[in-house]
Amino acid sequence: MIWIIMHTRIVNQFLLVKLLISAKTNATLHTNMTYDKLTEKQHWDAYWSKFNLPVEVKRSNANILVNEELNIFEKYLPQKSVSILEIGGAPGQYLAYMHKQFGYKISCLDYSEIGCRKTIENFKLLDIPVNVYQQDIFSDLTNVPKFDIVYSMGLIEHFEDVTKVIEKHLSLLKPGGLLMLGLPNFRGINGAFLKRLAPVLISQHNLKTMDIRTWTMFEQKLNLQQVFKGYIGGFEPMTFLINEKNTFFSRILFLKARVLNKIFHVNFKFLRKYNSRYFSSYIIGIYRKS
Repeated sequence: MIWIIMHTRIVNQFLLVKLLISAKTNATLHTNMTYDKLTEKQHWDAYWSKFNLPVEVKRSNANILVNEELNIFEKYLPQKSVSILEIGGAPGQYLAYMHKQFGYKISCLDYSEIGCRKTIENFKLLDIPVNVYQQDIFSDLTNVPKFDIVYSMGLIEHFEDVTKVIEKHLSLLKPGGLLMLGLPNFRGINGAFLKRLAPVLISQHNLKTMDIRTWTMFEQKLNLQQVFKGYIGGFEPMTFLINEKNTFFSRILFLKARVLNKIFHVNFKFLRKYNSRYFSSYIIGIYRKS
């Protein structure tokens, strides 16, 4: 379940609605809309409506990628109580980790009304205070405060103009604060499988964002100071373990993907420590705002 969530930490734009909430208070809702996107709001409303709670990210021997993500967090994020905002953060499983591990004051900004309601419900069940903003990231954000850390996991690859999206991240970040960007890698071997097994999923992603050699453009334009940037998680067949087409060829290919998944989770688990743009499952970049 954590792996599915990780791929769907993807939100592209946010309704002009503010839910300023603690896990033990009442919600306040206001509405508005939009921007240039590769996925639709209805998709995420439908997805979150079926979501089971509570959920939070935890270390697990069964999920090497999540463990690698948490290693990066623990190595590069401050070990003290600061404010943190996740953009596209429903239902808050990463924020729950940030609060429990570091004591951060957590906030979530998401455009899905159902996603935000699920986030509120999730943190009530976890008994963790949280602020939730249901709002369009491209609208007027003057009602949203600035934070010490702003991040998204699986969001920027859903936009054509990545620089504009990152600029909106930075608009909510204090000077000297940390920006963190995470996204799946659907290029290389992963992309070869997904193009044949999940063409709809592929169409919802800007694959150029998954080549970190292109990141220098927004890094230089936005004057970002790199703290960490790299591919992580090694080769993870779960990345392409999906079959949308259900043809004879796709069923055969899906069977091969399942075999690879078993091999790399049992027999060749040690190979997961190696990373490359050709096969690694995830990408993370951490920057300091000038």
